[in-house]
Amino acid sequence: MTEQEKKQLKITACKVRMGVIEGTHGARAGHPGGSLSAADLFTYLYFREMNIEPANPKWEDRDRFVLSKGHTAPGLYAALANRGFFPVEDLSTLRHIDSYLQGHPNMNTVPGVDMSTGSLGQGISVACGMALGAKHQGKSFRVYTLLGDGEIEEGQVWEACMFAAHYKLDNLCVIVDNNGLQIDGPVAKVMSPYPIDEKLRAFGFHVEVIDGHDFDQIEAAMNVARVTSGKPTAIVMKTTKGKGVSFMENQVGWHGKAPNDAEYEAAMRELNASLAELEGK
Repeated sequence: MTEQEKKQLKITACKVRMGVIEGTHGARAGHPGGSLSAADLFTYLYFREMNIEPANPKWEDRDRFVLSKGHTAPGLYAALANRGFFPVEDLSTLRHIDSYLQGHPNMNTVPGVDMSTGSLGQGISVACGMALGAKHQGKSFRVYTLLGDGEIEEGQVWEACMFAAHYKLDNLCVIVDNNGLQIDGPVAKVMSPYPIDEKLRAFGFHVEVIDGHDFDQIEAAMNVARVTSGKPTAIVMKTTKGKGVSFMENQVGWHGKAPNDAEYEAAMRELNASLAELEGK
């Protein structure tokens, strides 16, 4: 990609992060930490990688995305809104009574959401089914799914991985957001999933390990996934929980806590400053 294209992705990712803060602050609840760590991935998928039509979210031949770590819906919603699936202004209604933007993605109410998720481990299984269905129907669309590194402690995840390799789902891209922290602490201490890359290779995946905040590395891994034949691809992203808001970075307490008014103001000042710098203002 060109430097200008990369710069635009960084600007968009900053706006996605702002949407995460707006949503969780408005809800007085939610999961900002893992939404922020995955913001660059959400941005790349929806603004560069995936074949989608915001004006026609149910288009039959669209690429699919399943947010297996469904609690990071604030990040997905912010990406969808900035991509034009629904108004950015609606992000502040997150989790409100009668809002269509609830705490976990609902495919029946949110334009652009391909699967309702939240129970950890189940999203990747659905993504496998979508990918196998595409092959049976002779469809060329691709399926992407994002998992948390804490989520992959679930046994169902590895059953799905075995399924994906067995059926040679080379139209499936599994992404692990390896920010190192889950709700109860460091993943290495709670129930270590390491070595993630070696385990995925043992289950029959082609594996790429990248910096999940580097758009060049994200693009290179996605390009490899597109040309890998006969096996699914997994991308293990090394990320920082809370990325983009300094006082949230690498702090496990921000896994599932919303910013109060003072924290909201501090976070938005920081993100607005980052945005102004990116835009050259």
